[in-house]
Amino acid sequence: MQPPDGGHNKPQPPGKNGGSREVIFEFTPIGGSVKVTAIDVASGIEVAVVGPAAASSQRELERIALQKLLQRLEREGGKPDTPNEPPKGGTGGGIIV
Repeated sequence: MQPPDGGHNKPQPPGKNGGSREVIFEFTPIGGSVKVTAIDVASGIEVAVVGPAAASSQRELERIALQKLLQRLEREGGKPDTPNEPPKGGTGGGIIV
């Protein structure tokens, strides 16, 4: 399954410091579904969403994964103290789609 942008990174919404954040998207087929993982390069924080594998829904899944990642970064103050440090507080959560 080919990602919508051919697997390349692309500029993302600006970070709090005015610069742009680099986000990597990973697409993993799972039967008739696809798991889309969005990873913030600066902090190493990642989130994932799963949805239909239809090519027409891949852009939407990427958009949802990005929104979920931005919410997590905001909740955690932009990034953890160190890239390998587990998230502080909370039990995770998610976005109802």
